[in-house]
Amino acid sequence: MSEAEGSNLKSILHSKRANLYYLEHCRVLVNGGRVEFVTEEGRRSVYWNIPIANTTTVLLGTGTSLTQAAMRELAKAGVLVGFCGGGGTPLFAANEVDVEVAWLSPQSEYRPTEYLQLWVKFWFDDAQRLKAAKAFQVARLDRVRRLWTDARWLRETGFAVDVRALQTALDESLRRIQGVPDNPNLLAEEARLSKELFKLAARAVSYGDFVRAKRGIGADPANRFLDHGNYLAYGLGATATWVLGLPHGLAVLHGKTRRGGLVFDVADLIKDATILPQAFLSAMRGDEEQTFRSACIEALTQSESLDFMIDTLKAVAERVGLQAQ
Repeated sequence: MSEAEGSNLKSILHSKRANLYYLEHCRVLVNGGRVEFVTEEGRRSVYWNIPIANTTTVLLGTGTSLTQAAMRELAKAGVLVGFCGGGGTPLFAANEVDVEVAWLSPQSEYRPTEYLQLWVKFWFDDAQRLKAAKAFQVARLDRVRRLWTDARWLRETGFAVDVRALQTALDESLRRIQGVPDNPNLLAEEARLSKELFKLAARAVSYGDFVRAKRGIGADPANRFLDHGNYLAYGLGATATWVLGLPHGLAVLHGKTRRGGLVFDVADLIKDATILPQAFLSAMRGDEEQTFRSACIEALTQSESLDFMIDTLKAVAERVGLQAQ
């Protein structure tokens, strides 16, 4: 798939790009033809290069600014930009404050329409949209099953999950997913399984009692890391939908009227499999946010999460869209 049309950049498929940046207290600008971020160290300004042709997403946190020239180059390279608060949460765009997911997407008149056309063939049909949502949830289960039991990076870090209990929980969830009659019940099953996975992850690292809490100052480390890591997943989700030309409002599970719902749908494909275990591992180790963020990005890269998101979107569009013809 071609991207960044009209630019002189050597094109790298989004699914193969290695970098996802979260920046704080810096300026992003163009210097000598390169996009760089500038930090202040005493009386010195230190410039760091951002290899935009190999970058999917840039999250700009507290104390950041972005020049017009830098935004132009980021857009040419197909890099999504999200403005957010400290630690990556909450996320908001410059013109829409306090929205959970809102992205400054690169503008191009040459985005592909193949998958959008397949998507809208089924999207207005409730039964077909439910079928797509179930396909997403089945893919989510398969991803958790494979990574929690086979991923080397998890084994090496001591994430000792009870495999038998995990398989039982996933098999039960699969049975329930296949039988749910509508989207509200499917959302309820998604939430129910998440609670089971939180329990299994907490036991795998001997974290103790855990209750998923909303974002807040008093949240425990695992909850804070889950919030932070999930926004990295949202960045990849927004990238995957942009690559295929799918508007964020065409959600299959998280509500027809929720503007960023499709980003939530796509991010859920990898949040439990990759972000969740790393949040508990980092919480037990006492990691700083930067260490946790680096570990998440490494895990997302090693597990080829963006590839998986894009491939799942394509498979669902083709399978459900072609059946709806």
